[in-house]
Amino acid sequence: MNRTWIPVGLIIGAALLGGCGKASKNGPSGDGNAAADSLIPTKAQPKLATIKLWIGPEEMSTEMAVTEVQERTGMMFRTNMAESEGMIFVLPMPQRAGFWMMNTILPLSAAYIDPDGQILEIHDLQPHDTNSVNAATDNIQYVLETPQGWFKRHNIREGTVIASEKGTLRKTFFEDR
Repeated sequence: MNRTWIPVGLIIGAALLGGCGKASKNGPSGDGNAAADSLIPTKAQPKLATIKLWIGPEEMSTEMAVTEVQERTGMMFRTNMAESEGMIFVLPMPQRAGFWMMNTILPLSAAYIDPDGQILEIHDLQPHDTNSVNAATDNIQYVLETPQGWFKRHNIREGTVIASEKGTLRKTFFEDR
């Protein structure tokens, strides 16, 4: 890898860690870096391809954020989300995920999910909060965002396993690559 690309790769990677935006306490890039600031979306993305998920006994239609731009944009600037809809972020490898709510209008809940599809943590995220909500573990491969309080309303807790209409999350997102 050409060493001049390493800083660019680091900036892009850092932006991906937050599906609703890169986390920083000092503003968009944290240091006034114009390259990093230019990666922050300025409008909502069109509706993404969807997949049916089963979260325990509950069924949900979820948009799939699988590319860098889709993950970086997430739910930014969206004005509504139905009770039975969500967005799943598919991270390239297990990591200590951190999401924030920059430019996100809707209150959301986020489930941090391990590579086997098990919910490890559930967090409520507040609109426009630019403080990152980081996972307690470095074993997060997926993050499922829902309308805030969805997990409580549907009695879904840590330990619940999520599967798709195609099988396990691992099979759905990684076996065909």
